[in-house]
Amino acid sequence: VQLQASGGGSVQAGGSLRLSCVASGRTLSRYGMGWFRRAPGKEREFVAAITWSGGNTYYADSVKGRFTISRDNAKNTVYLQMNSLNSEDTAVYYCAADPGAFNLRVVKTGRMDYWGKGTLVTVSS
Repeated sequence: VQLQASGGGSVQAGGSLRLSCVASGRTLSRYGMGWFRRAPGKEREFVAAITWSGGNTYYADSVKGRFTISRDNAKNTVYLQMNSLNSEDTAVYYCAADPGAFNLRVVKTGRMDYWGKGTLVTVSS
């Protein structure tokens, strides 16, 4: 599975961005998906995850209520809608996929089988 994240850019605080992650090589319909980020000088952290059916979503406390993860299995794409952005959201965002049984604890550790190259989000105040 090859993953390609896009949609990053520069935005002012309070603004919105929508990230996309398109998969190729295999259908994502049976993969749990996650978004992670790495801010400058910090370790990678979990942002959001979604089960293969899209029926369950999970968020880091820092983004809950502002970010929304969704997926369109027909388009082999996962999205991250980011609203009310602030400077602490500045980071490189990565999407990841895992074909195994969804385990949130495992997902949060970043133990995902497939990773895309990141897309940079810069929020200016």
